[in-house]
Amino acid sequence: MGQTERKGANQGETDAGGLFNDLSDHPLRHQLLGEVHARPFPLLTTPRRILHYAFLTNEDEAGLDRDRLGRLMRAHGKEPPQQAKFITLDLGKASLRWEQHSEFTSYTFETGLAAASPFQGKNFADVLPDFSLTAPGKLIAAAQIALVRKHPDSGLPERLFDQASLSLSEVDDGAARIVTDFLADATGASRILIEDEDLGPSRAGALVQRLLELETYRVLALLALPEAQRLAPIVRRIEMDLTDITAEMRDASGYSDNRDLLNRLTVLAAELETQSAATSYRFAASRAYAEIVEQRIKDVREIRVPGFRTWEAFLVRRMSPAMRTCRALELRQRDLSEKLARAANLLRTRVDIELEQQNRSLLQSMNRRAKLQLRLQQTVEGLSVAAISYYIVGLIGYLSKGGKAAGLDLPSGLIEALSVPIVVLAVWWIVRRVRRIHNGG
Repeated sequence: MGQTERKGANQGETDAGGLFNDLSDHPLRHQLLGEVHARPFPLLTTPRRILHYAFLTNEDEAGLDRDRLGRLMRAHGKEPPQQAKFITLDLGKASLRWEQHSEFTSYTFETGLAAASPFQGKNFADVLPDFSLTAPGKLIAAAQIALVRKHPDSGLPERLFDQASLSLSEVDDGAARIVTDFLADATGASRILIEDEDLGPSRAGALVQRLLELETYRVLALLALPEAQRLAPIVRRIEMDLTDITAEMRDASGYSDNRDLLNRLTVLAAELETQSAATSYRFAASRAYAEIVEQRIKDVREIRVPGFRTWEAFLVRRMSPAMRTCRALELRQRDLSEKLARAANLLRTRVDIELEQQNRSLLQSMNRRAKLQLRLQQTVEGLSVAAISYYIVGLIGYLSKGGKAAGLDLPSGLIEALSVPIVVLAVWWIVRRVRRIHNGG
């Protein structure tokens, strides 16, 4: 594919052989295709000197750092690419490699090596006297690498590194030796020596990049350890409180006791979930970083040199206990959360049973009261029929007496007597009818 065709493809003008009409790219296709080329290995010639910084940055700090880098690029006559995560910049006597990751930003400076000893001579501040940038965040990792030609009798490892933590091995099928003691020097950076025997620019660049990633990610992987150490006594206390509550559950009886225990369990569960939510990202990120470290160790293909410890042996010995501590605490949190949930469900069931018993007693009491009320109502209805009938019969008596006074020959007593059953039946029927209407019948 020619240069014109590649440019067109990058702009979304895909032809792909011309077999389909109206062929259009997915919006993310070229971004995903370019991801494998997002951070290419640099081409490095021996001898070289590399200085690497990694800073923890949040979203706001990363944005400000991008703006500062943009101003620096414009000062060197380059327009910064939009939303780029990887930028290289020629600073004259040195070059800058800038990378932005999810939670850290790295600056890697590279220049020639012009000193008798790899870590002596001019530092980068002397090489770049006019260069100045504000640190984007808190420094989390720093390393300086000296890439030099291998000399059979150089004795550099013994002279330059601490013997107690010295790690040395051959890599890349014996094409180079890598040496470090994983200690920070006076400048605060770890020292790494690469003795090149037959690397070439491409392999040298790949090796340097992997060692820098290994140095950065091993520190990032250990960020979870202080969190695990902080959480350990909290988790232990919650475990002890849970043990006490479950012991009290055996003797608890009644709604009030079970409800109090449930409230205590709820407080413990809320505290545990708060801590777990605050640290879950850190633990997950540390696992991912540790996996990257393991992969980078495999990538350099170490060969043990007799009399020296390999990088893998040193890192496994130091990092594995820390990673196991973090993993163990994470599993304890998960297991404790499940135990709290089971205990809470048991107590909630007991509380529900107590509530059901109380509700059953309340319903029985309400039924008794309803029956008493019904009997009282029936009694009142009977008395009401009698009272209403009495008054109606009285009215009929007054009417018959009034008719007799008007000259009508009416037997008032007989009329009252005959009206009694008729009035009683009529009043009883009306009261019953009204009750049916009120009852919806």
